[in-house]
Amino acid sequence: MDIASYIEHTNLSPTLTVRSIDQLVMEAKQYKFLGVCVPPFWVKRARREIGHDTILLVTVAGFPLGHSMTETKLDEIKRAIDNGSDEIDVVLNISSFKTGIPWTKIEIAKCSKLAHDYQKNLKVIIETAYLSDEEIISACKMCAEAGADFVKTSTGFSPHGAKEEHVRLMKKSLPSSVRIKASGGINTWEQATKMVEAGATRIGTSSGVIIVGAQNSNPKS
Repeated sequence: MDIASYIEHTNLSPTLTVRSIDQLVMEAKQYKFLGVCVPPFWVKRARREIGHDTILLVTVAGFPLGHSMTETKLDEIKRAIDNGSDEIDVVLNISSFKTGIPWTKIEIAKCSKLAHDYQKNLKVIIETAYLSDEEIISACKMCAEAGADFVKTSTGFSPHGAKEEHVRLMKKSLPSSVRIKASGGINTWEQATKMVEAGATRIGTSSGVIIVGAQNSNPKS
């Protein structure tokens, strides 16, 4: 398994600087990562640094709590696309979801349509740390019906990140056309491999260099 081909090399730290962005892209090129995930403010810079390379440029919307108004999320998505983003990871309105408001699904559908109008992928972060198994199943079904391309486990800012059992549950709950991004707390090659084996097709991590280094030193990988 070429784990680098699954990795979205990520830095969403509140204290990152422009040097952090440049380093992220440089490492993505060096280690052949699938993509980089950066804050909206740095999308233009990352796009410039990526240049003509095939590295995917990913950013976030409604991050990290999902409380933003739908119109705000849509504006974030459109601006990110205009600035050069290839994919958008939008945070589910967990408060609305847990309240049972139908608008939750409508919001995802609006975000999906906007992304698809520009031939971009939309991932929905459902934040599994705050959901029961039943809610994870329900959220996955809702995201699929609303047109999401991926369902993502976590922002990395919640009490815990991706868990193997949650990824397996998501895999069972989603149609084959909707993929899974595991993120949050994935710091080792063993963790990343287990997530892929459980059904994830993307790994969001800030530890990509460590993970690939471990794979290269593991004769069984």
